[in-house]
Formats: sequence, C-alpha cells, structure tokens
Amino acid sequence: MSCYRIMGGRPLEGRLTVQGAKNSVLPILSASLLAPGRSVIENCPDLSDVSAALDILSLLGCRVDRQEDTVTVDASVLRRFDIPERLMREMRSSVIFLGALLARMGAAELSYPGGCELGPRPIDLHLAALRALGAEIREEQGCLRCRGGSHLHGRELCLSIPSVGATENAMLAACGCPGLTTIVGAAREPEIEDLQAFLRSMGAQVSGAGSSVVYIRGGLPLHPGHCRVMGDRIVAATYLCAAGAAGGRVEVTGVNPEHLTAVLSCLQEAGCEIRTGPDWAVVESTAPLRGISPVRTAPYPGFPTDAQAILMAALAGGRGTTMFVENIFDSRYRHVDELRRMGADIRASGRVAVVTGVGRLHGAPVRGTDLRGGAALVVAGLGAEGETLVSGLGHIQRGYDGLERALAALGADIQRVD
Repeated sequence: MSCYRIMGGRPLEGRLTVQGAKNSVLPILSASLLAPGRSVIENCPDLSDVSAALDILSLLGCRVDRQEDTVTVDASVLRRFDIPERLMREMRSSVIFLGALLARMGAAELSYPGGCELGPRPIDLHLAALRALGAEIREEQGCLRCRGGSHLHGRELCLSIPSVGATENAMLAACGCPGLTTIVGAAREPEIEDLQAFLRSMGAQVSGAGSSVVYIRGGLPLHPGHCRVMGDRIVAATYLCAAGAAGGRVEVTGVNPEHLTAVLSCLQEAGCEIRTGPDWAVVESTAPLRGISPVRTAPYPGFPTDAQAILMAALAGGRGTTMFVENIFDSRYRHVDELRRMGADIRASGRVAVVTGVGRLHGAPVRGTDLRGGAALVVAGLGAEGETLVSGLGHIQRGYDGLERALAALGADIQRVD
C-alpha cells in the first residue's frame, strides 16, 4: 500500500501552474460524443477519474488518443449506447454520459453510479430533467434504460436546486432536442461555462452559463470541437491553503482568481496576505492562522464544499475558533477523526463542526477516505510537527495530478513510499 510520508514544519515557497479542472473535463469528454469526428481537449489532467471516462468512451466505440495533456476523441462511429456496471462504478460522476448518449444515439443504458463516500448523491434531478425533454426512462434492478429518439423536444426545465450535474446533463441532452430548451434554476459554477464554450466550438447554440438561466437551441448539426480546459480552482485552493498551514509564499497561475474569491477571503481573514492578477493568485503566511467568521458551504459563488475540509485542516493548526456549516453533503466530516489523530480540537455534530486551533498539529498515521478529505490530511501534515503518513492515495489520485511532485517543488518534504 502506498502512502505519502510528510515531514512537516517546512515553509513553502514558489510558483506553480494549476492543472486542468477535473469537474470541467469530465462533462467535456462526455460532450465529445455529440458529433462524429475528432474533438481535441487540451490541458487534460492525468487523473484516475479521467482514465475511467476515457475507458467509457473507448467502450462506446470512440478512438481515444492521449499525448501528454492533450486528448483526442474520435467519435465518428459509436458501436453501443450501454455502459456496464464495472465502468460506472469507477467514476462517481459517470451519469454525465446519460444526456450525451440520449442526444447522439437516442438511447442510453447504464447502471446507477457507484456508491459515494460523501453520502447519497441522488440523480432524481437528472432523470426529471431528461423526462421533461421527452425521454422515457425505466429503472429496472439498478439499471436505467432510457429512450428518446423522436420524442425529444426542447422545453422549459425548472431545477428545484442548482445541481451542477443535472444542469450539465440537461445541457448535453438538449443539444439533441429540436427547439429551445430553457434551464431555470441552473447551477452557476465556472465549470458549466467551460462546458458551454466547448459546446459552442461544436456549433451548438448555448448561452447563459454562469447565470441561473441557460438557453440551448437544440437539433442543430454539430461538428467536432476544440477547447482548453480551465484551471482547477479546488486544486489551486489546496496549494494556497497549504501555504497558510505551513507558512511561506505560494503563487498559483493558470486559474481565474475570481473563481477563488470565497476561499481567498477566508485566508485573508485568517491573517494571510493576498495578491491577485488576471490569471494568478498569491498567498503569503508569516504567522499561525487565526479563527474566522463562520464558513458555510453553498453553491457557487458561495464557499465551495470541495474546499471545506482543506481550509479546516489549515485552521486546525492555527489559533482561535471557527465554525463550519456543511450545507451540501451529509457525510463530509469524515476527515475530522483523522485530524484529531494529529491533535486537532474539532467538535462535529450533524452539519456543524467547531474548530479550535491548537497552535501546531503533530504528525501521525492517517487515512484519507475521500478525495478532498485526503488532500486535507496532506495540508495538515505540511503544517504539523514531525512525520505524517497519509494513506488512501487512490482517493487523492481521482482529483490531483502529481500532488507530491508539485508540493516538493514548493519545498515540502514529501515522498510517496510503500
């Protein structure tokens, strides 16, 4: 079993370019199914979730080629429209292929996505949106059998909550629905704007992404697309929080600092010096972080749930008290027990966790049980005294491309060992 061995207490110093965004590239890869021909996707990170998505595309009949960070998907011929359970379970967001297959093939068959370490992620909103567009969906023994064809047509869709996945699935399906589709109550995350840009490069008429209303004129002929994936704002937040935990000065480039506003505001309130430019952000920390106002996770532009554990880990080794309120997922405090092994003073009940900084954490063997929780333990280890061993790297590899190499380049004492 591999783990990270971290000797904490070394300030971080340097600049790095942020990888492409996991939550952007996965729906873009799905969108490549919409038109025959070769789509090109640049700045594609090397992640286990991306590998699973490419395996799904290959199974469906696409020819997939990867050269460094550029992926080419040739969807000229699709041989099938079903995705077996073994592949669905490899990627939590595999349901994103549903809308694209319906639009291109008029049918889709897939098992329910694999269980999620963050608690249930119901796909009811996805299915309701596709049914409203005319799809017939039967649920049989854990399998979804979807048929659309000539029954698909554009209409107004109203999402009861701003679900990112449901918004993206509806956008993809709507590209194959004649007429105008209006998604009201859409999620506003920047990754949805990235998907819109790729769809436009394919000839789709899509507008409104980034706002709560998205418009799609469907049924138009599409052609292969080309895009460069946006920088990953959560990965950027991880490196900036690491600077807050360990001290030092870290600059991240290749990311829009406006996408990091909620996280940067918290780090500034905690005592960090913040500077930003058009595509970069700098965090400098010279003293232990202090407690800040309550942190409440919320859909974008609110504080991202994906950064909650990471910021909590940084503040746990500081001074003062901070309350976290998790409003998105039911089981997103699984990292708390592991941080306690490192001396953290955290009291969690339901959706609320109260963190009282202890001045300095100490190293310990810990295990990541989910993607961002695993990254949080790495951040904690960088600021802790002594040796920290972080296992459960399979979770981290779902969202971080070469995390240990990037941190080592910033001066961290981190190695991957067996």
